[in-house]
Amino acid sequence: MRVLSGIQPSGQLHWGNYFGSMKPNLDLVSPQCENFFFIADLHALTSLRDHKALEAARREIVRDYLAVGFDPDRAIIYEQSAIPEHTELQWILATITPMGLLERAVSYKDKVQRGLPATAGLFTYPVLMAADILLYQADVVPVGSDQKQHVEMTRDIATKFNNAYGKTFTLPEPRIHKTVAVVPGTNGQKMSKSYGNTIPLFGDEKVIRKAIMGIVTDSKGAAASKNPDACTIFKLHSLFLTKGEIATLADAYRHGLSYGDAKNRLFDAAMDFFGPMRKRRSELKDADVRAVLAEGTRKAGRIASATMEQVRACVGLKKSY
Repeated sequence: MRVLSGIQPSGQLHWGNYFGSMKPNLDLVSPQCENFFFIADLHALTSLRDHKALEAARREIVRDYLAVGFDPDRAIIYEQSAIPEHTELQWILATITPMGLLERAVSYKDKVQRGLPATAGLFTYPVLMAADILLYQADVVPVGSDQKQHVEMTRDIATKFNNAYGKTFTLPEPRIHKTVAVVPGTNGQKMSKSYGNTIPLFGDEKVIRKAIMGIVTDSKGAAASKNPDACTIFKLHSLFLTKGEIATLADAYRHGLSYGDAKNRLFDAAMDFFGPMRKRRSELKDADVRAVLAEGTRKAGRIASATMEQVRACVGLKKSY
């Protein structure tokens, strides 16, 4: 079984990226699966216009993955832009993708409402995503609930192609991380760079502490009983705890744990949890990152090339010399 997931290098990674995507995806790595992780740098162009920032983010995101436990001997990691078959397949798929299908994309409408330019790239984002998935004949695509529609659109596009040219592509299944709650940001909304409410995964300790101390709370007094289920600090702290520890912490809230003390406890828990990862990250050299990407690109490129050879033959673009 092939499992594929991707992440955009659109800035510094945060707790939401780790608990909502990185950890669940890494937990799926097993000897029974072929796992593919790609850096979606072409997708990032729809929102990131600073070439230096993109170049830096592409390097750092691989370093982050290695730090949190990605094992290049058990899975493949590569940059989307390093494999030209992604965009070649995107164009071929675009020729059979109905406009009405793209017009129904909820993500496009949401991003435009949040201020992103309504570009052709953003509009055809689902076609490139379909190419990303179908190029490797992925069986399973782990996604958050907000990305499920894109996988369903990939299935629709693959079915269109298979009906037109004969069975070529595997129809992927979305796997929703049902056990992963939405990670709240410092203002209580979903943690997202778009909302400016993130806590950095590997930021400076002072920056992390400042972000935690800035978590929005209600106006209850220090010694007042508090509802843990309605508190962003508690929800974030729970990510680092066992069920028993969560129950003990909840009791402390009900018995008057102050928000200041709660934030300090959260900071300490986060530093303990991410400490070994931060150490690994500091020890990684640029050469280590380049070597992992080079090997991943070689492995992924071989599979992409084989798929495209089959696709070209199907549509009549096979080389005639």
